[in-house]
Amino acid sequence: MYIRKDPGPASVTLPDGSRLSRSDLPPKNTSRWVARRKAVIVAAVEGGLITDREACQTYDLTQDELSSWISAVQSHGPAALRITAIQKYRS
Repeated sequence: MYIRKDPGPASVTLPDGSRLSRSDLPPKNTSRWVARRKAVIVAAVEGGLITDREACQTYDLTQDELSSWISAVQSHGPAALRITAIQKYRS
């Protein structure tokens, strides 16, 4: 039996003190992106758990899409990831 080791750390500590591990990430076949799932991906990328390239490949995202999520969180917080809030936070 072989155990596949994912590259990178198994878990990271986020700035708020909480821990985020690979098991906290959404399933790879996620097709419905709610704000909570987007926020987890953004936190994983910013915390160094996964790279932006790995996130795009794993979740079939474009680099522009992921970049827009990251900039929305950095500018306005996780609430900006809600679909209903896109118009409110768009510059």
